Amino acid sequence: MAATPAVRALEKARVAHTLHPYDPEHPSDQGHGEAAVAALGADPRQVFKTLVTRVDGALTVAVVPVSGSLDLKALAAAAGGRKAAMADPADAERTTGYVVGGISPLGQRKALPTVVDASALAFGTVMVSAGRRGLQVELSPADLVRLTCARTAPIAR
Repeated sequence: MAATPAVRALEKARVAHTLHPYDPEHPSDQGHGEAAVAALGADPRQVFKTLVTRVDGALTVAVVPVSGSLDLKALAAAAGGRKAAMADPADAERTTGYVVGGISPLGQRKALPTVVDASALAFGTVMVSAGRRGLQVELSPADLVRLTCARTAPIAR
């Protein structure tokens, strides 16, 4: 299995992690995060999706549990802005270097400001995309926050 930029970033930082491959095929009415949870039999509160947004026009990453949704107002406040909206998928792919459904908060082409939902801190480990559809990486939330230079805030609902 070829290492993604996210996996290479973890290895370079010597961060303990576990890769969890799965079949990324899923019904069209199921999101990528939900597909990962179903395929891995994981707790949807412990598996996080990476969403690329714009806060006052600036691309910003939000990392929220699959079990919830992003509160755009809370994200804007956490990022020090006034207004947040989902980014155009093409902008997200071009800036991160990943495809939608496989965007990782780690190893992005251009490091973006990142906010991780505070609920991540309640777990010993969390899972996020490892940089491609069908591959999740499990790591400590502290390492996720440190490697992405993220803030934590209650941004999920």
